[in-house]
Amino acid sequence: MSEARDGIRSREAIVEAARALTVATGWDGVRMGAVARTAGVSRQTVYNEFGSKAGLAEALARREIDRFVEDVRTLLAAHRDDVRAAAHATISHTLRAAVGDPLIKAVLTSNRGSSDELLPYLTTRSELVLTAATDVLLEWADGVLPGADRAAVAAATDSVVRLIISHIVLPGAPVEQTAAALADLAVYLLLHAVTQASGAD
Repeated sequence: MSEARDGIRSREAIVEAARALTVATGWDGVRMGAVARTAGVSRQTVYNEFGSKAGLAEALARREIDRFVEDVRTLLAAHRDDVRAAAHATISHTLRAAVGDPLIKAVLTSNRGSSDELLPYLTTRSELVLTAATDVLLEWADGVLPGADRAAVAAATDSVVRLIISHIVLPGAPVEQTAAALADLAVYLLLHAVTQASGAD
């Protein structure tokens, strides 16, 4: 059991070291040897745990996404019965977190031409961001909109998540303006899912 705990601690230390180095140098500047030294483990341990730099990138991305999902779940629960307030709070928080998070900043300013850049793991990899974010929104919608057409709700949440990601990668208007507009769109799409279900009855 102690050995298993030590393995978990080593894995967490490696991911934390990768995060710190990404913030400091950008993902393209991260080297497995430097990660090992920062984490206080051997280079071979890093490779044994993650296999490659791409494997480490995915682990780092998954941890960031897990944190994001928990923040979203908390915000949705705090505004459970007010759909627009929940949507606005969640979208605003997400956009602001992306602006203020040093890891996201490091990722977005890294070399876009690199073959192993971290950005795809945090944005376009559907099995990571899109699935995680959409699942937590569907879970919330099932509670606050029990009569809604679930396929329409799924399409609505997927669309909103994709739009949020696009505004993180390529911001346009100020955060509050974008959050308000996307919250209005989310409400419109979700209410459409309710009326669509009513019309089918």
